[in-house]
Amino acid sequence: MTDFRTINHDEARALLADGALALDVRTPGEYEGLGHIPGAWLLPVDLVASGPAVLPDDGRPVLVYCEHGVRSVAACQLLRAAGIENVVNLAGGMAVWSGAREFGPGALRGPSSWLIENADLLPRGGTVLDVACGKGRHALLLASAGFNVHAIDRDPDKIAFLRSTAERLSLRVEAGVMDLETDPPPALGSAQFDAVVVFNYLHRALMPVLRDAVKPRGRIFYETFTTHQAERGHPKNPHFLLREGELAELMAPLSILRSREGECDGTFLASVVAERR
Repeated sequence: MTDFRTINHDEARALLADGALALDVRTPGEYEGLGHIPGAWLLPVDLVASGPAVLPDDGRPVLVYCEHGVRSVAACQLLRAAGIENVVNLAGGMAVWSGAREFGPGALRGPSSWLIENADLLPRGGTVLDVACGKGRHALLLASAGFNVHAIDRDPDKIAFLRSTAERLSLRVEAGVMDLETDPPPALGSAQFDAVVVFNYLHRALMPVLRDAVKPRGRIFYETFTTHQAERGHPKNPHFLLREGELAELMAPLSILRSREGECDGTFLASVVAERR
């Protein structure tokens, strides 16, 4: 079922006053420069396939809007097809919005900005392994882009959600429950994947298995928290935090194509794209 309501701006203001979540599906530049509904989440329409994995499951209405009310229709159709129940479209978009408006940048919701900023380094098709995938924010997005995705996580509820959502959207995702922290580490196959993606997860003993899982010329997209993050909140356990410069060491002997380390959107992270020669 893919139906959703389109509402006028008076109805939208009342819905927001009652706690609805506003979802802005325009570009980051439009969000920042043209203004946005205060508190709105930023998830551009071309990335909205990751939305089902990150939107709150608390039953709140999701008010979807763009600039003129066209892109928001496409986003609503996808979210409803994915099983998100209370999706509402804003008629006319921000071009005719007379309610409160804020200016300034917003943090990208859904996929990691590191993956999006380095999408030019993704293979042109092929098979991708999403490790510690959670509910599938990256698996769903990559599958929607045409990749064959294998996704693994230790949480059976999250894997069940991902399987169900991928089936609803007719996406090619093979999702399985796997304990990634066994001794010895689980077998992921040698030279099986064109790319491996890992976000917000660290188990150092798994690194040799991940490096071996990519094909020659295959690439690993890896990003997780550094020790400085403990000063901001969670995680605090040093087992889950990278030391300065450690991520590049863990990728050896792969070649680092791009990297960053430091504060990003209020979080301390280390990120790399590494290639198996």
